[in-house]
Amino acid sequence: MKVKTERIPWAEIEAKWQARWTKDGVFKTPDVPRPGRKFFCLDMFPYPSADGLHVGHPEGYTATDILCRMKRMQGCDVLHPMGWDAFGLPAENFALQTGTHPSVVTQRNINNFRRQIQSLGFSYDWAREVDTTSPDYYRWTQWIFLQLFKKGLAYESTAPINFCPSCKTGLANEEVFGGSCERCGAKVERKSIRQWVLKITAYADRLESDLKDLDWPHSTLTMQRNWIGRSEGAEVRFQLESGDDLTVFTTRPDTLYGATYMVLAPEHHLVPKLTKRDRRAEVEAYVKAATAKSDLERTELQKDKTGVFTGSHAVNPFNGEKIPVWIADYVLAGYGTGAIMAVPGHDERDHEFAKKFKLPIREVVRPADKPAEAQDIQAQGFFAEGIAVNSPLFEGLPTAKAKAAAIAELQKTGRGRGTVVYKLRDWVFSRQRYWGEPIPIIHCPKCGQVPVPEKDLPVRLPDVSDYKPTGTGESPLANIPDWVGTKCPSCGAAAKRETNTMPQWAGSCWYYLRFLDPKNPSRGWDQAKEKAWMPVDCYVGGAEHAVLHLLYARFWHKVLFDCGAVSTPEPFQKLRHQGMILSYSYRDGKGVYHHYDKVTFSEDGTATLTETGEKLDSQVEKMSKSKKNVVNPDEVLKDYGADAFRLYEMFMGPFEDSKPWDMRSIEGVARFLRKVWALVLETEAPGTDEGCVSTRHRTIKKVGDDIASFGFNTAISALMIYCNEVQKSAVEGAVPARVDLETLVALLHPFAPHLTEELWERLGHKDLLARRPWPAFAEQHLKDREVEYAVQVNGKVRATFTFSADAAEAAVKEAALAPAKIKTALEGKTILKVIVVPNRLVNIVAR
Repeated sequence: MKVKTERIPWAEIEAKWQARWTKDGVFKTPDVPRPGRKFFCLDMFPYPSADGLHVGHPEGYTATDILCRMKRMQGCDVLHPMGWDAFGLPAENFALQTGTHPSVVTQRNINNFRRQIQSLGFSYDWAREVDTTSPDYYRWTQWIFLQLFKKGLAYESTAPINFCPSCKTGLANEEVFGGSCERCGAKVERKSIRQWVLKITAYADRLESDLKDLDWPHSTLTMQRNWIGRSEGAEVRFQLESGDDLTVFTTRPDTLYGATYMVLAPEHHLVPKLTKRDRRAEVEAYVKAATAKSDLERTELQKDKTGVFTGSHAVNPFNGEKIPVWIADYVLAGYGTGAIMAVPGHDERDHEFAKKFKLPIREVVRPADKPAEAQDIQAQGFFAEGIAVNSPLFEGLPTAKAKAAAIAELQKTGRGRGTVVYKLRDWVFSRQRYWGEPIPIIHCPKCGQVPVPEKDLPVRLPDVSDYKPTGTGESPLANIPDWVGTKCPSCGAAAKRETNTMPQWAGSCWYYLRFLDPKNPSRGWDQAKEKAWMPVDCYVGGAEHAVLHLLYARFWHKVLFDCGAVSTPEPFQKLRHQGMILSYSYRDGKGVYHHYDKVTFSEDGTATLTETGEKLDSQVEKMSKSKKNVVNPDEVLKDYGADAFRLYEMFMGPFEDSKPWDMRSIEGVARFLRKVWALVLETEAPGTDEGCVSTRHRTIKKVGDDIASFGFNTAISALMIYCNEVQKSAVEGAVPARVDLETLVALLHPFAPHLTEELWERLGHKDLLARRPWPAFAEQHLKDREVEYAVQVNGKVRATFTFSADAAEAAVKEAALAPAKIKTALEGKTILKVIVVPNRLVNIVAR
């Protein structure tokens, strides 16, 4: 049978089946799932930017849609919702640039995103759509803030924080990358501003320990653990000349005998008291300079250690030695106690500092394999665990035992104790901007901070014409006296509303819960529905959220768990990340970029500028307007249809890997869809025989397994192989079996739902394919009836033979010894061992 390549009427069939799915409520979610049938699949909902979707956005959405369509066909009750994370700086900055109010910009962007997403045929339950900027939504964001406040987990603080001079707002540590603002790239400053802070550190231990129960990528678990930064060690109290105790935290109490100086963070409260008069000017200048730097500039980005001597000394509790007290900005006030004992022989930073300022370096640890050999500790130090030396209390002990002995001695003498500290800092939560959720606190001169009564929520964001950031530390809301002025809910006196707003992260910390009960007017979610649907069974989004969003959401969820508002200690049981979709860019000799539609390709793939014939430099890069390599889904759908787009997104490579979008390669999957289309439509009377039994059953199993494990590209490969085998029977004069055509169409359905619904109907079915059961496989058909074995003698292949795939090992061994070539190779030798690798090879070891 000759396969036709007629054009598929994509626009017509997409509109037809999308309307039918909506009319029949195919993707409507039950309020409560049947026991054992629930599947809550969640995408990280998008920020609706003005640029709309590019082809990278739908990668995760396509994956979850394929998974959810299969799960429905397998009999699951699927909750698969979509919404909009729409508060935050991008919309406000765009509004400032264009003079359009953020609410108008946001709704326009949402409408465009929704149109683009719906055009791809994703099976979302749109009745559950949420928008974080809706008062009906942020009422409950404010309610959760009040629970944090009531538990003492939200507090006000005026302290040096990260401040972006471009965005004119405070930033959390997690929003600063390489000393720059994550959003705009401006160099971050340190500025003292009144802030609301959330005490995420109170949950540090649980945030770290509960990671062990999650099915998340190893890299993400590692990033969370590193950011939380759990360290086991000891608090040690050094006595100062002033009579005060200076407490430090160390992970290596076994190196106390090697402590030759101490370092305080410039912000440490004892710095003024410890600074001698003749050192005061130098110390004060150093403190002023250090407080202007970000934490990253003081640690990871610092190339050269700096510091000043206070003039004071402390006493080492183990050997009674007086050691100098310095201040240096590589020590942070927020980590541990804001002070360290410096052991330059065995800590890299301390070693660098000691060499620069000519401070003593002492050896107290040696490599375990060379305990008797003194090291050149002055030149390079030894920065690993080993054997304690020059340490009378635990001489000769390995590091672990020496640590335990040191802690025991500290506790015995009252000079310290074993403890655990975390690198995690409390979350700087408020923003000095307009476009965010108002913080539901009232400041009363008599009563102090008073929570807005829950019955008065939401505190609505006022509709204003001037929303420019002030840069003074106050939000634009502070300039609206009619909104700011109110009465204290407690005493009735004149009071003022809190004018800072919440960060963009607030709305995304709990949105998965609102999807359970999005229209509930009296509470954020019904607890019976929460208990039935939670936790999220599969969460999919970008790895760039490995710390920020995921850490914040886990924190809020644990607080709600402690309040009895949710039934699970973790929100997201399984997490998968999609890789970034890159794009080819084309640049001429002058460095000017050219769009794909201005490029011509030769047979060998060389790119030239169509207008001039100039050869262009082609490279794979991140999509960017400036590089003219952004691919808009609308353009792809116009030429190839939604199903080819979806199929290509999944066929490009492993889901979790970065890979380049290539407009030339999408033609390959489009050709495959045309082949399926023609194969079904040209088979006027499908056969009633058993068809390709073995291939069919193995394909059913492989496609199902691959979808479940996010191996979408290999599932598509299996479908292509199956299609070729079914088509082969037609080429050889037979008629493809109906069972093969229907199975192929059903297995392809999650990937290409529009085309397959149309083909299902043309095969004579009245019901929707989306509601049909997933094809079943039988175990007895999963293996090939015969396989080819290679026979090796002492590692060299000497013969091959074909044998039953289900044969017992003894029979395979017997058959392997039968070929004449094997008998010849074994002449004069004694067989020592015969090893069978099932369905692959037999290795004979002989001497």
